[in-house]
Amino acid sequence: MNRKLLLIAVAVFATTAAKAQSVTYNHDSSKQNQITVMETGTGALSPDLYYSVLHNKYKKSAAAKNKLSFRTLAGINLYNQVGEAEAIDSALVKRAEIEALNVADRQADIAWLAEGEKLNGQMERFRRNIDRIPLSGGTPADKERWTEYYHVYQCAIDATKNAYMPNAQRKKEYLRIYEDVRRQNETLVLFLAKRQNATATSALLNATDNRTLNKGGIVGNAMSRWQESRLAVRGSQPDGNGSNGSGGNGGDGDETVNRGK
Repeated sequence: MNRKLLLIAVAVFATTAAKAQSVTYNHDSSKQNQITVMETGTGALSPDLYYSVLHNKYKKSAAAKNKLSFRTLAGINLYNQVGEAEAIDSALVKRAEIEALNVADRQADIAWLAEGEKLNGQMERFRRNIDRIPLSGGTPADKERWTEYYHVYQCAIDATKNAYMPNAQRKKEYLRIYEDVRRQNETLVLFLAKRQNATATSALLNATDNRTLNKGGIVGNAMSRWQESRLAVRGSQPDGNGSNGSGGNGGDGDETVNRGK
């Protein structure tokens, strides 16, 4: 008995579930006509009286404004853009290749390999000349001033090395720095020569101030040199009579000249 009741209950439950999951279809021709007109432009809106009275403007333009025409027009426009898209894609690919080369050119400092040795040599000469400032009579302030110039150029070199620029522009910057350092180095050499000459002149003047002149000794030395020159001149002249060349007329050192008749 219980088994029969259980089977009956299962059958009733299955029947109820099957009815709950069934699908009903109620066809509405007016809605189908409206959707057809909206999508493809075919068919007619119904009921006709309803649309004529309440939506007459929409009724007149609904078939012309269907979605199918817009989809077709959009497809045609998209097809016409295929060529433009391919051209844009090719241009972007070429631009990407160029930018990749630009990035590689900016990251590898090839200009320093060409100009670095020359620039380092000029900077080293500049530094050696700065170290000569105290030896040539310059002041610590003078050395500090020129050292600041050295640091400015070194900072410019480091900034150019780290800059994001093509090697052609980087090389121009290195050459500009080199030319500036060369001019400053020439100016520094002139400054060193001026200080060296001033120190030497000052030393000579200080030595002259402490010197005592012996005027008598100077005059005596001059007279001795004059006597030696006089005797040398008399000894080089012909003297047949054992005297000077005055024809036997001796004197006390006066030279005479014989004039021919």
